[in-house]
Amino acid sequence: MTMGFHEHPACTCGIDVHAHFIPHDFPRYLGSAVPADWPSMAPAHACHRHVIISGKVYRTVSEMAWSPTRRVADMDDMGLARQAISPMPELLSYWMAPCAAAQLVRYVNDQIAAAVELAGGRLVGMGAVPLQDMDLALAELDYLTGQLGFRAIEIGSNINGRPPGAPEFAPFFAACEEKGVAVFVHALKPAGADRLVGPSNLLQALGYPTEVGLAAASVLTSNLVERHPRLRMAFSHGGGTLAMLLPRLEQARKVFPALAEAMPVGPSEQARRLFYDTLVFDAPTLGVLLQRFGADALMIGTDYPFAFRDARPVASIEAAVSDPSVRERLVAGNAARFLALDIAINSQGVPA
Repeated sequence: MTMGFHEHPACTCGIDVHAHFIPHDFPRYLGSAVPADWPSMAPAHACHRHVIISGKVYRTVSEMAWSPTRRVADMDDMGLARQAISPMPELLSYWMAPCAAAQLVRYVNDQIAAAVELAGGRLVGMGAVPLQDMDLALAELDYLTGQLGFRAIEIGSNINGRPPGAPEFAPFFAACEEKGVAVFVHALKPAGADRLVGPSNLLQALGYPTEVGLAAASVLTSNLVERHPRLRMAFSHGGGTLAMLLPRLEQARKVFPALAEAMPVGPSEQARRLFYDTLVFDAPTLGVLLQRFGADALMIGTDYPFAFRDARPVASIEAAVSDPSVRERLVAGNAARFLALDIAINSQGVPA
């Protein structure tokens, strides 16, 4: 039987690692010259506001983006016990001057912390740092963990064109491993946007998965997980194209000695040490991800509160996975491990 929109699912036990937050307002810039891309908010229609960036409406969002009360009510409808909330990716602000970006992400991080505080344990904070400046990024990471108590952070799939596997980000990942902070990689300003033919929405439909696949591949080819074995790292949109790239990368490693030398551990083995969300909108595709990455690697991702989201994430997993123990790991157990949640998980992988 198809579940109606307002019917509650059989359980409210899922943990969502991919959901975004936008504050109701943005602060005034504390400086002499306001950056051209400093965001602001403007009223829209009922319960909606316009996000203004560089003088243009970047996105129109509803109270779902900032209201913990509305979010928690929607979580009940989606079958979710908890949801990790991270900034709308455009707010990562890597392209801003470092001091301006640090000011903005500090405000957003504090707003996320306030929403978590109001949600009665249902929300988990996932912050941001200005990765275009390593000193400022590490300082904000200290603030996130020491002052706000966050255990997870969101980063973009590239930082001003440089992928996560690039060597200049090594100090950041070393600090995340040392502090036990999980890293969630989200698509941002995808490569190849100029190759898309059609409406701008194709950027989300086609550009994002391609971008995430390249970002994840950079982590494998740079041996990042080998160098930081305790680092918990996840990729949005099911890892994008990575599942399809792995066989080709494996074969290339056999054919080209330089690749075998550069990657002492095979890419498929490394890929199974990472995490991925289930946001692929298709049961057979989710089955491919299970085969490629394993049952311990996949977690619910909804992309709430945006329109291009999975409004029934638990049902999506149930449609793709017949084994109850595997299903329950995808619904909650894997995300609890990734986020290091201090909750009891029973033998089936469900929050007790």
